[in-house]
Amino acid sequence: MKFLSALLVAVMASTASAFVPASFSSSSQQTFSTFLSAVDLNGMAGSTLPIKAFDPLGYGKLGGAETLNWFRASELKHGRAAMLATTGFLVQAAGIHFPGYLSEGVTFESLSGLHPVDQWAAVSDAGKWQIIGAIFVAESYAELQKPHYMMGGPTAELIWPKVDTSAVSPDVMLTKQNRELNNGRLAMIAIMSFLSEHAIPGSVPLLANIEAFH
Repeated sequence: MKFLSALLVAVMASTASAFVPASFSSSSQQTFSTFLSAVDLNGMAGSTLPIKAFDPLGYGKLGGAETLNWFRASELKHGRAAMLATTGFLVQAAGIHFPGYLSEGVTFESLSGLHPVDQWAAVSDAGKWQIIGAIFVAESYAELQKPHYMMGGPTAELIWPKVDTSAVSPDVMLTKQNRELNNGRLAMIAIMSFLSEHAIPGSVPLLANIEAFH
């Protein structure tokens, strides 16, 4: 159960596929470089109201098409990891848990009595290495695919069963991409807020009086 849970998290969090914006083939690199020079971020998935083309640090002007592909994949990965982390934090704080044992002498029920941040420390070293190892395998698989997504190849995916999106219209796909990216951005803010309030009580006023975050 421990290894399977870790593997599921690694597969979902460390690969950027599904609704990821389409990769650019090598034949379109020159066209996309021209697009970058104009910094027209409004045409990209994730550029939505209330602030379209939000790029205060100028990342859209940094490097070329390969660099932007890496930034986009990184944002999607971190957004997915943050959505899992936020959901997991709230589920654990609510006391919801699997039945049975995580490892010898450690039940899921006993872990549910701890603060979500403290639950990691209660996991055995072997369990921690299984989680880290599963993430490493998933990341290695994604980064070793040829051609690499930074060089115009498709973004690697580790999804089973395969999700067929060929029948989805471009407009619907763009809506799904926008939703996933925006939900991921919100989740990144949320999990950082949860951890900040736990480490520095009162640092997030909206969470200051909620016991689950302390």
